[in-house]
Amino acid sequence: MKCLIIGSGGREHALAWKIAQSPEISRLYIAPGNAGTSEVGKNIPIPADEIDSLLSFAEKERIDLTVVGPETPLAKGIVNLFQKKGLPIFGPNQAAAQLETSKIFAKKFMVRHRIPTAEFQVAASLSEGRSILEKWGGKPAVIKVDGLAAGKGVFICDTRPEKEAALKQIFSHKIFKSAGKKAIIEKKLNGEEVSLLAITDGKKYHSFPPAQDHKKIGENDLGPNTGGMGAVAPNPFLLPSVKRQVIQDMIAKTISGLAEEGITYQGILYAGLILTSEGPQLLEFNARFGDPETQAIIPLFEGDLLQLLLTTAQGNLLRTKPVFRKGSACSVVMTAAGYPGPYQKNQEISGLKTASELRNVLVFHAGTTKKGRKTLTSGGRVLNITGFGKNLTQAIANAYLGVSKINFAGAYFRRDIGQKALRQSGNHPKNLT
Repeated sequence: MKCLIIGSGGREHALAWKIAQSPEISRLYIAPGNAGTSEVGKNIPIPADEIDSLLSFAEKERIDLTVVGPETPLAKGIVNLFQKKGLPIFGPNQAAAQLETSKIFAKKFMVRHRIPTAEFQVAASLSEGRSILEKWGGKPAVIKVDGLAAGKGVFICDTRPEKEAALKQIFSHKIFKSAGKKAIIEKKLNGEEVSLLAITDGKKYHSFPPAQDHKKIGENDLGPNTGGMGAVAPNPFLLPSVKRQVIQDMIAKTISGLAEEGITYQGILYAGLILTSEGPQLLEFNARFGDPETQAIIPLFEGDLLQLLLTTAQGNLLRTKPVFRKGSACSVVMTAAGYPGPYQKNQEISGLKTASELRNVLVFHAGTTKKGRKTLTSGGRVLNITGFGKNLTQAIANAYLGVSKINFAGAYFRRDIGQKALRQSGNHPKNLT
C-alpha cells in the first residue's frame, strides 16, 4: 500500500514512524515532512495547506490512503476534495471539522446535545467583550478566539488587566486576523485537564489511553499558552469509571449528535476535558490527532496503525479494540529560543544519534530541516523526546535522559513534564534531571 501523511510536525513523525512498521506498507510519503520523517519515508515538498497540489500528487502516485495531520487542511475541506475523487483519506470532512475550526459552533453544539461544558457568551467586538465581562463582575474568565490559532488563541484571565489585554490583542491589535473576528468568553473552570482521543467511522468508535498535555511555556504551568510543551500517557487523573462516563456523555453523544444533524464524523475525535469538583466538563474539541499527545500515545500502540486508519476511512472500523502496551510514556518538547514568540532558526542540532540509540527512547522531529549532513532547527517546537517504561517514573526518566544528550543554541524545555501525574499516582521520584 502507498500512504501519504500530510504535515511536518512531531505528530506526523510519530504517525510515520508507526505506519512504516506496517507489513502492508510499500511506499510512505510525507508532505512536506521534516528531517526526521525523511528517515522513515520520502518527503514531498508540498505545504500542508495546498490541498489542490496534494490531490494532484495523490492521484498521480495512486495513493491508497492519505492521513491528515494538522487542522488547516481539514478546515480547507481536503477530505471533501479527496472523497469527491474517490480517494481514501483519514480525517473528518469540512462540516465535521467545525468542531475544531469554530469554537462557537462547538459550544453551541455542546449546548444542543447537553454535553457538560462551561457557561459562555460570544463577543464580536472590543466593546461587546467589555460589556460581557462587566456583567460577570470580577470572576475569572477564559477568552478564546473563534477560529484556528495554532493553540495560542486562549487567554486564561484572573484579573481585569489580563481580560482587557486579551480583548485588545483579539479585537484591537487583531493578532489572530480572521480567526479573531469573534471570541468566546467563558467561565474559568478549575481541575486537572485530560486529553481523550477516540477513533470513529461515524458509528463505531474506540478510545485511546487518556493523555495529559502541558500547554504553558513555563514550569508549574506559568506563562503564555503554546502548542504544547509535553505530554504523558496514560493520564492517572482520569479514573476508569470516569472515563466510561466521559465516553458515554461526550464521545458517544457527539458522534450520534452529529449524525442526527446530517454530519458523519470519520477520523480522530479529540475531547479536551477538565475534571471539576462537579464532574468532567468539555473544554474543547480537536478534529485530529493531538500534538504532543500523539507522541506519547502512539509508542504505546501495539497494532497495525495503517490498517486501523484505513478501515476507519472506509467507514468500516474494526470492532476489535486497539491494543496498547502496559506501562507509560512521556514526551518532552524541546523548543527554539523565543518560542512561543519570535524564535531562532537554523541552529545546528547535535546528539540526535546518541539519543535515538538509547533504550526506551524515541526522538520525534518537529521543526527541523536537513542541510547537507547537518540537521538544523526550523520551527518553534523543534523536537519531541519520548521515553517509555513499565511505569511513569521510568518513562519520565528515559525522556529526560534523551533530552540530556541533545543540544542546540537556545534550546529550552520544561523540566516538570509529568510531575503532576506522578504525584497523583503516588510514585514521585526525588530527582529527574
